[in-house]
Amino acid sequence: MSAVAAPSARRITWLRRRHSIAEAWREYRRHTPGMVGLAILVLAVAMALAAPLLADSAGLHAVNTVSNPAWANPSKFGPLGTDHLGRSVMTQFIWGARISLLVGLAATVLAMVIGSVVGITAGFIGGWVESVLMRLTEWFLVIPFLPLAIVLAAILGPSLQNIILVIGITSWPASARLIRAQVLTLKERLYVDRSRALGASDWHLMTRHVLPNVSGLIIANTTLTVPVVILSETTLAFLGLGDPSRASWGKMLQESFEAGAITQQAWWYYVPPGVGILLVVLAFTLCGQALEEVLDPRLRDRRG
Repeated sequence: MSAVAAPSARRITWLRRRHSIAEAWREYRRHTPGMVGLAILVLAVAMALAAPLLADSAGLHAVNTVSNPAWANPSKFGPLGTDHLGRSVMTQFIWGARISLLVGLAATVLAMVIGSVVGITAGFIGGWVESVLMRLTEWFLVIPFLPLAIVLAAILGPSLQNIILVIGITSWPASARLIRAQVLTLKERLYVDRSRALGASDWHLMTRHVLPNVSGLIIANTTLTVPVVILSETTLAFLGLGDPSRASWGKMLQESFEAGAITQQAWWYYVPPGVGILLVVLAFTLCGQALEEVLDPRLRDRRG
C-alpha cells in the first residue's frame, strides 16, 4: 500500500488563507451597503481605466476646442456641456477620475506604509524607540493638517508626485496610533512568548506573528483613509496647489469657481465633479464599514 504524501506546511498555509478569504467574501456579500459601495467603486475604476477609449485627451486643451461654444448646456453639447473655454465637461470628468483615484490610492498606500511601520515598531519594541516615534506622531497630530499640507505643497511645487507625497506624509499619524494600540495587545499573546522563548528575533516576531494579525485592521483602515485623502486632494486642488497640467475633479471645481460658473448658472460644470467626489467617498466609506464588520467578529455579531 503506497503512502499518501502529506501536504507541505506552505500548502497548508495557502489553503487556510484561501479558505479565510473565501469566508470573508461570503460575509462581505451579505453586507448590502458594502456591495453597493463596491459596485460604485468598480464603475469608477472602470471609467478611469477606460478613459482613453471613452474620451480623447486632446479635448482637455483649449487650443483644440476653439470651435466649440462656451458655456453650452448639455442639451446643446451633450452629454455634460462645455466650460468657459469650450472644453467638454464630460471629457474632463472622465480623465479627472483617473487623477483623483490615483492620488487617493497612492497617497493612502504611502500613509498606511508609514503608519504601519511606525505603529508596529513603536508598539512592539517599546522603550525609547516608542517614545521617539510617538512624540513624532503627536507632533503631526497637533499641527493642523491643512496649513501643513499647504506649506509643504507650496515648498515642493505643484505636481502629481508632490501632491501624493504631501498628503501621504501628513495622513499617517492616526493610523500609527491605532495600529500601535493593537500591537500592544498582540505582543503579550502566548504564541508570541513561545516563539520568543524558542529564540525568534524581533524582526521574525513582527513580520511573522504581529503583522499578519494586524493586517485586517490595516486593510479596513485603508478603505476608510482613502475618502479622507480624496477630499484632501480636492481641497488642495481647489486652492490651486494641484498639478495644473492634469485634469482632476478638484481642479474642475477650482476652475469652475474661478470662471464664475455659479454666476453663469452653468451647473453642469461643477455638479458632475462634486457628485463624483461624493459617490466615491461614500463608496469607500461603505466598503470600509463592511470590511470592519467582516474582519471584526464582535461587530458582525452585534449587527446580527
